[in-house]
Amino acid sequence: MKGLARWAIRAGMAAALPVAGLAWWKRDEIARLREVNRLFEPDRIVSNFSNMPALFHSRVIDRGNGPVSELARGDDDGLPAGVGDWIERRSVTALVKLRHGQITHESYFLGTKPEDLRISWSMAKSFLSATFGILHHQGVIPDLDAPLTRFAPDLKATAYDGVSIRDALMMSSGVAFNEDYLDFHSDINKMGRVLAMGRSMNAFAASLKTREADPGARMLYVSIDTHVLGMVIAGATGADPAEVMGELLIEPMGLEASPVMLTDGKGVSFVLGGLNLRTRDYARFGQMFLQKGFWNGRQIVPEAWVAQSTVLQAPKGEGYGYQWWVPVDTAEHGGDYFARGIYGQHVYISPAHDVVVAINAADRLFKQEGVEEENLAMLRRIAEIS
Repeated sequence: MKGLARWAIRAGMAAALPVAGLAWWKRDEIARLREVNRLFEPDRIVSNFSNMPALFHSRVIDRGNGPVSELARGDDDGLPAGVGDWIERRSVTALVKLRHGQITHESYFLGTKPEDLRISWSMAKSFLSATFGILHHQGVIPDLDAPLTRFAPDLKATAYDGVSIRDALMMSSGVAFNEDYLDFHSDINKMGRVLAMGRSMNAFAASLKTREADPGARMLYVSIDTHVLGMVIAGATGADPAEVMGELLIEPMGLEASPVMLTDGKGVSFVLGGLNLRTRDYARFGQMFLQKGFWNGRQIVPEAWVAQSTVLQAPKGEGYGYQWWVPVDTAEHGGDYFARGIYGQHVYISPAHDVVVAINAADRLFKQEGVEEENLAMLRRIAEIS
């Protein structure tokens, strides 16, 4: 019996060794997955949103060696009545307002600082759109009605086969993709685990086989549409889309700090939501668009692309351009448009008032009914006050 017991102990130890070895080998992925599962906890979310590159694979997008583009300071506009309650209720962490290209209000909350690189979430989509517009103007991607598979052949025989570049720009691919952030089993959360575990985003996109609608038939907001646009850029240029963004968009802008882009485990940039910038630099991006693509002494984004991408483009008049949100009642608001990310991120542009408002937040209740309407109403009020 003693011999049998010793054998059992040895066998147990032998079986445990490969498990322990696997755990050691995968320790970084396991740690990232643990952090993903705790990313939005109340006592961690604000700090996490200022420190995303510490939690995921990432790459620095070099800002270049040029001087920082000037943001002069004007007289403080103040903020409208009730904004303090809104800031607290929506867990706003930063608010920068530009009027006539000057900073007329800047404030930070919940322990954040001006130097923090705050996560963009889906505001990154609008940066990707700007990069796309430059490439389109240069003739690198000349035909928006070309199929995605012309530049991203890995998408053949997937739900994206037969989808055009323009369809994806308008979030109208028709690809079935559950975007419910509160559902653990949703596609968007599966994608988050792919990112955390260091797996391939390209492979994840190629695994999608089902459509909810025909391409171009209606708008269906699915974040993975932006990733496949990144695949198109990579196929057309031979470079990662963040590298292309750095050369064509980031370096000419004269940002204060080099942005950081999250990546998957293969080094492919998470262009649909992985950009991290200072809030003032988000405001610079908005000001460039307000100035029809002209910033820092040069035309960075073609004026024609700014005009096309920030008006209603999605089928049936739905509120979307080319990776920019456009209010369906935009005519009533002087042609306003905005970049938006989950948990309360906004770059709101009001041409009629010559105003840009950049907001970062950590709003865990962002999905509650009426919250986005409340946010837009407040952003409009902030834009209007002078």
